[in-house]
Amino acid sequence: MSSSPPAGHRERLSPSLSWWAAVAGFALTCGWLVLVLAPLLVAAGVTVVVGAVLGAGLAAWGSLQIGVDEHLRAGPARIEPQHLGAVTTLDRAAYRHLMGPGAHGRALLVTRPWIDRGVRVDITDPRDPTPYWLLGSRHPDALAAAVERIRQTGTTPDPAAGRTDDDGGA
Repeated sequence: MSSSPPAGHRERLSPSLSWWAAVAGFALTCGWLVLVLAPLLVAAGVTVVVGAVLGAGLAAWGSLQIGVDEHLRAGPARIEPQHLGAVTTLDRAAYRHLMGPGAHGRALLVTRPWIDRGVRVDITDPRDPTPYWLLGSRHPDALAAAVERIRQTGTTPDPAAGRTDDDGGA
């Protein structure tokens, strides 16, 4: 009998509507510029191609996930609960400070430009030179609560339970 992972938090740092509008605006601008030199059909084609390429790139870049189950996961990075230290919810000003002048050169920053709040999680693993993870989040209170929950309970997978989830070596 396998136990289910503790209730946690999962969030995708997907782009906001304004970023999609910027992609559409840039594609339309490219099409408009081509229209000066080429027929309408060519300009429309350029608009569609530029919009599709930029849209696909934005979708791929914005597919970063942050989650808390038996581990804290941020993109491809993962850390076990026994290596998690203090968890701090950051407002816009504190988050911006840690993204700029207050940043540590070895910190792991997992964020996107359209995210303006987050969570700082201190790392206590003596073998890991990373002092903290700075995680962007639209729901920093929920993320901090989930991290604090696994940190306090020390929930880790039981090797004898025969885990079936393969995280691809991440």
